[in-house]
Amino acid sequence: MNRALLRNPIALGVFALVLLILAASTFAIVPETRQAVVLRFQQPVRTINEYRPNEVFGQTGAGLTARVPFIDRLVWVDKRVLDVELDNQPVLSTDQTRLEVDAYARFRIVDPLKAVISTGSTSVTEQRVQDQLKPLFSSSLRNELGKRPFAALLSPERTQVMGNIRAGLQKLASQYGVQIVDVRIKHADLPSGTPFDSALNRMRTARQQQALTIKAQGQQTAQIIQAQADAKAAQIYADAFNKDPDFYDFYRAMQSYRYTFAQDAKGQTSLVLSPDNAYLKEFQGRR
Repeated sequence: MNRALLRNPIALGVFALVLLILAASTFAIVPETRQAVVLRFQQPVRTINEYRPNEVFGQTGAGLTARVPFIDRLVWVDKRVLDVELDNQPVLSTDQTRLEVDAYARFRIVDPLKAVISTGSTSVTEQRVQDQLKPLFSSSLRNELGKRPFAALLSPERTQVMGNIRAGLQKLASQYGVQIVDVRIKHADLPSGTPFDSALNRMRTARQQQALTIKAQGQQTAQIIQAQADAKAAQIYADAFNKDPDFYDFYRAMQSYRYTFAQDAKGQTSLVLSPDNAYLKEFQGRR
């Protein structure tokens, strides 16, 4: 029979083709960048080259693998970090500022079996996961930014905001076997046109009111400090002069004469006083 097969090239070609099809249906090469879920009669039975934290490249489950031909089929799942993007998402902040936010999240499918089962996908699982994550990402973004004023996105608080969005998204994305690696807000803009102008006017008015409040508080603080300083100075003068009341009277009289009779005095009033006037007692000498 083997000789007859060798003499018949057509039969030999058909036999070789059958062997090739059988081998292709039995063996597959799993690359390092991919995971595979084995389905048997559309039911998942095992995973190949599943992601593991801190795994060493070249020492994973990638390589040649075997399956039951014509019964088992492989569903490929990307093992690399993937992106999901949101463009022009409308968000209303706590200060009633309407924003248009662009953001993206980076994720990795760490449980391919859960990803395939939860999405019901037997092909292009990554795209189905991205489609499922988009509304969850949008919801987490709005929930977090809706708790904060617009100024929070322009301050160091922005890092905490993105961390909270990532944590909120992770809770929702776990059902798809996904690990959220990072979340970033690319930019948050005010919408153009009339809403934009109105927002600028509100912000300008708020800043002017804040400036007036700070200025008034500063003036009040300065007056309090000045009053306290004056009171302290008066107390020091009183304590000093009380040690010698006669010297204090003499000092105060000299100050009065200086301001009254000095040539650079601001007033031009002329005084006519008798020599024995009490005001001129220091000119009369001490008795």
